[in-house]
Amino acid sequence: MFDGMFIPKAGKKWKHEKASQDMFDHMVKCNALEEKMKKYGLEPEQDMLFIKEMIGGLFNAIIMLSSLQWPYEGRDKDKSFLYEIVANKTNGIDVDKFDYFARDCHHLGIQNHFDHHRFFKFARVCEVEGGGKHICSRDKEMHNLYAMFYARCSFHRKAYQHKVNKLIETMISEAFVKADKHIKIKGSGGKIFTLSTAIDDMEAYTKLTDRVFEDILHSSSPELEDARKILNRIITRDLYKCVAKVETGTAEITKVCTDVFTTSLDYGNKDEDPISCVYFYSKNEPNKASCCYSFQVSRLLPKNFSEKFIRIYCKTNDENSLDVAKDCVRRCRELVITCCMLHLLILDLEIVQSRAAANDYYEYQ
Repeated sequence: MFDGMFIPKAGKKWKHEKASQDMFDHMVKCNALEEKMKKYGLEPEQDMLFIKEMIGGLFNAIIMLSSLQWPYEGRDKDKSFLYEIVANKTNGIDVDKFDYFARDCHHLGIQNHFDHHRFFKFARVCEVEGGGKHICSRDKEMHNLYAMFYARCSFHRKAYQHKVNKLIETMISEAFVKADKHIKIKGSGGKIFTLSTAIDDMEAYTKLTDRVFEDILHSSSPELEDARKILNRIITRDLYKCVAKVETGTAEITKVCTDVFTTSLDYGNKDEDPISCVYFYSKNEPNKASCCYSFQVSRLLPKNFSEKFIRIYCKTNDENSLDVAKDCVRRCRELVITCCMLHLLILDLEIVQSRAAANDYYEYQ
């Protein structure tokens, strides 16, 4: 919520991977860990760079790793597979997913059908022709990996992108925007930062905890009144209401107003089959890696790997406002259906006209 909703609303660009890298530097500096790293035979400058590269990763990893110029500095190309452990930008199979799968399933009471211990058992580093070394899996593990990608999509549907969860995240982010300039946090050198600018100073950022919510909620400051009202609505379950959900298939969605939110669900590789980016080896050729495709696995697998939809929210909960909002949505849907029917009718007329013209041409000949 903080980096995905609040920070963009505050007009800043920032990713949580960058936060992890900055926090790592801050932790090493504050605890004087460089000397201890040397004590255990590490090279602080090189190894710290390697750790931060593992956290950040590359978003065009396949292209970069197959190019002549090696993009990383922490380790040589011969160790390319190491960059697939923490933040795997090649196919998304990494310990970060394994960690939050286990954590969130435990706390949400959702069954996790992916067995990461089995994945570790069959994981093997193989040389891929023209692509360096990759972490590969046994070919018979394709179903287990499809289960992992499906589990990711399922968690987003049931929890991360659940309508009530997104409603609450939206309300918190709006409250934080209203409170932003009035929250003062002391950072390095005694400099004061706000809620959104604290990301520029790790000493200030590490002081940001869930307590911010409570501080705003229980404050008496007139400047925080608007933010306080929104958070109080969350506590009393006076939430925004979702008045409509519109499926759009795989079509791109343009956000048209602040009360319309777009949601995308996929298997981790947008519209593409996630397994197409995974390398496998076989029992008979354990050192030869190759790609596999869905038709080689099963005919029961889905043909589409993503879907998009929009949710329309109403911020006021009185019956009259909700009825008006729902009526507007109904009329919009009717208008869309009418437009679609007119479009199909025009297409039919064009087909009839083209066929008639073709018949006239042949009769003339």
